[in-house]
Amino acid sequence: MDSVLCDKVLVLNRSWIAVNVATVRRALTLVFQDAARIVAPQDYSTYDFDGWIEASREAQSGRRIYSAATSICVPEVIVLSDFNGRFSKEVRFSRRNIFDRDENCCQYCKKKMDRGDLTLDHVVPRSRGGTSTWTNIVLACVKCNMKKGDRLLTEINMKLLKKPIKPQWATRVGVKLGRIRKPSWERFLEEAYWEVELKA
Repeated sequence: MDSVLCDKVLVLNRSWIAVNVATVRRALTLVFQDAARIVAPQDYSTYDFDGWIEASREAQSGRRIYSAATSICVPEVIVLSDFNGRFSKEVRFSRRNIFDRDENCCQYCKKKMDRGDLTLDHVVPRSRGGTSTWTNIVLACVKCNMKKGDRLLTEINMKLLKKPIKPQWATRVGVKLGRIRKPSWERFLEEAYWEVELKA
């Protein structure tokens, strides 16, 4: 049961905008405390705790949480009763997040490699005025990094796989939804996870 209770639930604010991801345990606690309602993604019906128990009795399929007295379906989306803001979490500029953004792939030769075989490269070299920012740092394999050296891409006819940008999670949820995203969440989420560029 513990693994089910640690599963992820999409949290919507009062305006039905995705603002967070919580564990099933936390989501059920919020619903039990009357701070949220469970959403049935098929028809947008909402349920309080007792209503969800009743609906679970009629449900024919789906994952369940079992207790001595009853079993209930595992919720996947909840809507908060009062909160109408957004939880904003800035994406920290870090080596680890650059590896995540570039998906362990050299941005010049497009080869996916182990982290130990990749380096951080300044697109515009520091010796040419380049800064250490989201829009100027990319992953590069040792071979490509050595080939590029302290030159500009236009000087050696090299191209980037994609333009480096600052990542922003969908609807500013603050987590990487791409790895845990569920089909039932689709209609509640914006599609573009990495589309917003930091104005450096």
